[in-house]
Amino acid sequence: MIESASGLDKEFHFQDWFEQRLNNLAVHYERSGRNTFPDFSLVEKTEAYEVKGLKFPGREGSYDSNSQAPTGNHNGRQIYYVFGRYPADLAGYDDLGNGRKQYPVVDLVLCHGDFLNADHNYLHKNEHVKGFGTYGDIMIRDRKMYVAPTPFALTDGTTGLLTLIVPGGVPLDQRFQQVGELVRTEADSIVVGYSFDLRTNRLAVDTVLNPQAGAQHRFIACRLTTQSDRQVSMLAHGPVAAETEAEDETE
Repeated sequence: MIESASGLDKEFHFQDWFEQRLNNLAVHYERSGRNTFPDFSLVEKTEAYEVKGLKFPGREGSYDSNSQAPTGNHNGRQIYYVFGRYPADLAGYDDLGNGRKQYPVVDLVLCHGDFLNADHNYLHKNEHVKGFGTYGDIMIRDRKMYVAPTPFALTDGTTGLLTLIVPGGVPLDQRFQQVGELVRTEADSIVVGYSFDLRTNRLAVDTVLNPQAGAQHRFIACRLTTQSDRQVSMLAHGPVAAETEAEDETE
Protein backbone atom coordinates (compact mmCIF):
# COMPACT_ATOMS: atom_id res chain seq x y z
CA MET A 1 0.00 0.00 0.00
CA ILE A 2 1.07 3.59 -0.66
CA GLU A 3 1.37 5.68 2.47
CA SER A 4 1.19 9.44 2.01
CA ALA A 5 3.48 11.44 4.30
CA SER A 6 0.75 14.01 4.93
CA GLY A 7 -2.48 15.38 3.51
CA LEU A 8 -0.37 17.71 1.36
CA ASP A 9 1.78 14.93 -0.08
CA LYS A 10 0.66 15.04 -3.72
CA GLU A 11 3.87 14.29 -5.61
CA PHE A 12 6.35 12.10 -3.77
CA HIS A 13 4.18 9.43 -2.12
CA PHE A 14 4.52 7.08 -5.10
CA GLN A 15 8.28 7.69 -5.27
CA ASP A 16 8.49 6.68 -1.60
CA TRP A 17 6.47 3.54 -2.39
CA PHE A 18 8.85 2.61 -5.21
CA GLU A 19 11.89 3.27 -3.04
CA GLN A 20 10.53 0.81 -0.47
CA ARG A 21 10.25 -1.81 -3.23
CA LEU A 22 13.95 -1.26 -4.03
CA ASN A 23 14.77 -1.61 -0.33
CA ASN A 24 12.86 -4.89 -0.19
CA LEU A 25 14.97 -6.18 -3.09
CA ALA A 26 18.15 -5.24 -1.18
CA VAL A 27 19.70 -3.60 -4.24
CA HIS A 28 22.10 -0.68 -3.96
CA TYR A 29 20.84 2.55 -5.45
CA GLU A 30 21.19 6.29 -5.22
CA ARG A 31 18.18 8.63 -4.96
CA SER A 32 18.55 11.96 -6.70
CA GLY A 33 17.35 15.27 -5.37
CA ARG A 34 13.84 16.47 -6.04
CA ASN A 35 13.11 17.68 -9.56
CA THR A 36 16.27 16.08 -10.95
CA PHE A 37 16.53 13.25 -13.47
CA PRO A 38 16.39 10.30 -13.03
CA ASP A 39 14.83 9.61 -9.62
CA PHE A 40 16.77 6.43 -8.78
CA SER A 41 20.03 5.04 -10.18
CA LEU A 42 21.29 1.53 -9.47
CA VAL A 43 24.88 1.18 -8.31
CA GLU A 44 25.90 -2.25 -9.66
CA LYS A 45 23.99 -1.90 -12.94
CA THR A 46 23.93 0.92 -15.49
CA GLU A 47 20.19 1.27 -15.06
CA ALA A 48 18.00 4.01 -13.61
CA TYR A 49 14.32 4.74 -12.95
CA GLU A 50 12.10 7.77 -13.40
CA VAL A 51 8.92 7.45 -11.33
CA LYS A 52 5.52 8.91 -12.26
CA GLY A 53 2.43 8.57 -10.08
CA LEU A 54 -0.95 9.13 -11.76
CA LYS A 55 -4.43 9.57 -10.29
CA PHE A 56 -7.06 7.14 -11.57
CA PRO A 57 -9.44 8.28 -12.88
CA GLY A 58 -7.82 11.57 -13.76
CA ARG A 59 -5.07 12.84 -15.97
CA GLU A 60 -3.45 9.54 -16.90
CA GLY A 61 -2.94 9.87 -20.66
CA SER A 62 0.01 12.25 -20.44
CA TYR A 63 2.52 13.57 -17.93
CA ASP A 64 4.69 16.66 -17.52
CA SER A 65 8.48 16.55 -17.45
CA ASN A 66 10.25 19.74 -16.39
CA SER A 67 13.86 18.58 -16.38
CA GLN A 68 14.36 16.08 -19.20
CA ALA A 69 12.65 14.96 -22.40
CA PRO A 70 11.75 11.25 -22.29
CA THR A 71 14.71 9.09 -23.21
CA GLY A 72 15.90 5.51 -22.93
CA ASN A 73 19.52 6.45 -22.30
CA HIS A 74 20.96 9.14 -20.03
CA ASN A 75 24.59 9.53 -18.96
CA GLY A 76 25.33 5.98 -20.07
CA ARG A 77 22.45 4.44 -18.12
CA GLN A 78 19.42 2.61 -19.47
CA ILE A 79 16.36 4.52 -18.30
CA TYR A 80 13.11 2.84 -17.28
CA TYR A 81 9.95 4.79 -16.49
CA VAL A 82 7.70 3.57 -13.68
CA PHE A 83 4.06 4.59 -14.15
CA GLY A 84 1.74 3.72 -11.29
CA ARG A 85 -1.92 4.65 -11.00
CA TYR A 86 -3.58 5.12 -7.62
CA PRO A 87 -7.20 5.99 -6.67
CA ALA A 88 -8.16 9.62 -7.17
CA ASP A 89 -10.86 9.35 -4.51
CA LEU A 90 -9.25 8.26 -1.25
CA ALA A 91 -12.48 8.25 0.75
CA GLY A 92 -12.89 4.92 2.49
CA TYR A 93 -9.19 4.06 2.54
CA ASP A 94 -7.34 3.71 5.83
CA ASP A 95 -6.68 6.99 7.62
CA LEU A 96 -3.33 6.99 9.43
CA GLY A 97 -3.96 10.32 11.14
CA ASN A 98 -2.71 13.86 10.50
CA GLY A 99 -4.15 13.74 6.99
CA ARG A 100 -2.09 10.66 6.06
CA LYS A 101 -3.72 7.93 4.00
CA GLN A 102 -2.96 4.36 2.99
CA TYR A 103 -4.18 3.23 -0.42
CA PRO A 104 -3.33 0.72 -3.18
CA VAL A 105 -1.54 0.87 -6.50
CA VAL A 106 -4.24 0.20 -9.11
CA ASP A 107 -1.81 -0.87 -11.85
CA LEU A 108 1.81 -0.38 -12.83
CA VAL A 109 3.77 -0.23 -16.09
CA LEU A 110 7.56 -0.36 -16.06
CA CYS A 111 8.69 0.62 -19.55
CA HIS A 112 12.00 1.37 -21.22
CA GLY A 113 12.38 5.05 -22.09
CA ASP A 114 12.77 4.28 -25.78
CA PHE A 115 9.10 3.30 -25.82
CA LEU A 116 8.33 6.98 -25.16
CA ASN A 117 11.15 8.53 -27.20
CA ALA A 118 14.07 6.78 -28.90
CA ASP A 119 16.20 9.92 -29.43
CA HIS A 120 19.35 9.75 -27.28
CA ASN A 121 21.11 12.78 -28.77
CA TYR A 122 18.88 15.65 -27.67
CA LEU A 123 20.44 17.77 -24.92
CA HIS A 124 18.01 19.50 -22.57
CA LYS A 125 19.08 23.04 -21.74
CA ASN A 126 17.25 26.12 -20.51
CA GLU A 127 18.37 29.45 -22.00
CA HIS A 128 17.42 33.10 -21.53
CA VAL A 129 17.35 36.42 -23.35
CA LYS A 130 17.95 39.87 -21.90
CA GLY A 131 16.69 43.32 -22.88
CA PHE A 132 12.94 42.83 -22.48
CA GLY A 133 10.68 45.54 -21.08
CA THR A 134 10.43 49.32 -21.24
CA TYR A 135 13.85 49.83 -19.68
CA GLY A 136 15.53 46.84 -21.28
CA ASP A 137 16.52 45.25 -17.98
CA ILE A 138 14.11 42.30 -17.80
CA MET A 139 15.26 38.78 -18.61
CA ILE A 140 13.04 36.16 -20.23
CA ARG A 141 13.85 32.59 -19.28
CA ASP A 142 13.07 29.81 -21.73
CA ARG A 143 12.19 26.95 -19.39
CA LYS A 144 11.04 23.90 -21.30
CA MET A 145 8.30 21.53 -20.21
CA TYR A 146 7.74 18.30 -22.12
CA VAL A 147 4.31 16.64 -22.19
CA ALA A 148 4.52 13.01 -23.24
CA PRO A 149 1.94 10.21 -23.51
CA THR A 150 1.96 7.54 -20.84
CA PRO A 151 1.83 3.80 -21.63
CA PHE A 152 -1.81 3.88 -20.56
CA ALA A 153 -2.55 6.19 -23.52
CA LEU A 154 -0.48 4.09 -25.93
CA THR A 155 -1.47 0.53 -25.06
CA ASP A 156 -4.46 -1.68 -24.38
CA GLY A 157 -4.39 -4.54 -21.89
CA THR A 158 -2.45 -2.95 -19.02
CA THR A 159 -5.35 -1.86 -16.80
CA GLY A 160 -5.30 -3.40 -13.34
CA LEU A 161 -2.09 -5.35 -13.96
CA LEU A 162 1.69 -5.17 -13.63
CA THR A 163 3.38 -4.95 -17.03
CA LEU A 164 7.01 -4.69 -18.12
CA ILE A 165 7.86 -3.25 -21.56
CA VAL A 166 11.39 -3.83 -22.86
CA PRO A 167 13.07 -3.34 -26.24
CA GLY A 168 12.74 -6.25 -28.66
CA GLY A 169 15.66 -8.65 -28.41
CA VAL A 170 16.07 -8.32 -24.64
CA PRO A 171 16.25 -11.91 -23.35
CA LEU A 172 13.58 -12.95 -20.85
CA ASP A 173 14.39 -15.51 -18.16
CA GLN A 174 12.07 -18.27 -16.98
CA ARG A 175 10.24 -15.97 -14.58
CA PHE A 176 8.58 -14.06 -17.42
CA GLN A 177 6.00 -14.69 -20.10
CA GLN A 178 5.59 -12.57 -23.21
CA VAL A 179 2.13 -11.01 -23.49
CA GLY A 180 2.50 -8.78 -26.52
CA GLU A 181 4.66 -7.32 -29.29
CA LEU A 182 4.50 -3.53 -29.54
CA VAL A 183 5.70 -1.42 -32.47
CA ARG A 184 6.26 2.33 -32.56
CA THR A 185 6.87 3.99 -35.95
CA GLU A 186 8.95 7.12 -36.42
CA ALA A 187 7.13 10.24 -37.61
CA ASP A 188 7.48 11.76 -41.07
CA SER A 189 8.84 15.04 -39.68
CA ILE A 190 10.53 16.15 -36.48
CA VAL A 191 10.61 19.46 -34.63
CA VAL A 192 14.08 21.04 -34.61
CA GLY A 193 13.22 24.48 -33.25
CA TYR A 194 10.59 27.02 -32.32
CA SER A 195 10.25 30.78 -31.92
CA PHE A 196 7.85 32.98 -29.97
CA ASP A 197 6.60 36.37 -31.15
CA LEU A 198 6.06 38.60 -28.11
CA ARG A 199 3.94 41.01 -30.16
CA THR A 200 1.36 38.46 -31.26
CA ASN A 201 1.92 35.77 -28.59
CA ARG A 202 2.23 33.18 -31.32
CA LEU A 203 4.54 30.19 -31.28
CA ALA A 204 6.10 29.10 -34.59
CA VAL A 205 7.54 25.63 -35.04
CA ASP A 206 10.43 24.67 -37.32
CA THR A 207 10.31 21.10 -38.64
CA VAL A 208 12.45 19.01 -40.99
CA LEU A 209 11.83 15.70 -42.73
CA ASN A 210 12.82 12.77 -40.57
CA PRO A 211 15.50 10.75 -42.41
CA GLN A 212 14.35 7.74 -40.38
CA ALA A 213 10.67 8.23 -41.21
CA GLY A 214 8.75 4.97 -41.06
CA ALA A 215 11.45 3.16 -39.09
CA GLN A 216 9.94 0.75 -36.60
CA HIS A 217 11.02 0.30 -32.99
CA ARG A 218 9.89 -3.03 -31.56
CA PHE A 219 9.18 -3.78 -27.92
CA ILE A 220 8.03 -6.75 -25.88
CA ALA A 221 5.35 -6.61 -23.19
CA CYS A 222 5.75 -9.24 -20.50
CA ARG A 223 4.63 -10.29 -17.03
CA LEU A 224 5.62 -12.83 -14.46
CA THR A 225 4.37 -16.34 -15.24
CA THR A 226 2.38 -16.22 -11.99
CA GLN A 227 0.37 -13.25 -13.28
CA SER A 228 -2.30 -12.72 -15.93
CA ASP A 229 -1.53 -13.57 -19.55
CA ARG A 230 -3.86 -10.84 -20.85
CA GLN A 231 -2.41 -9.61 -24.14
CA VAL A 232 -1.07 -6.08 -24.56
CA SER A 233 -1.41 -4.22 -27.87
CA MET A 234 -0.92 -0.72 -29.24
CA LEU A 235 -3.73 1.83 -29.36
CA ALA A 236 -3.60 3.65 -32.68
CA HIS A 237 -5.21 6.79 -31.24
CA GLY A 238 -3.01 6.92 -28.13
CA PRO A 239 -0.76 9.91 -28.97
CA VAL A 240 -3.73 11.97 -30.20
CA ALA A 241 -5.59 11.36 -26.95
CA ALA A 242 -2.53 12.35 -24.94
CA GLU A 243 -2.06 15.53 -26.96
CA THR A 244 -5.69 16.58 -26.45
CA GLU A 245 -5.43 15.94 -22.74
CA ALA A 246 -2.26 18.02 -22.53
CA GLU A 247 -3.98 20.94 -24.25
CA ASP A 248 -6.87 20.70 -21.80
CA GLU A 249 -4.44 20.83 -18.89
CA THR A 250 -2.77 23.91 -20.31
CA GLU A 251 -6.08 25.70 -20.61
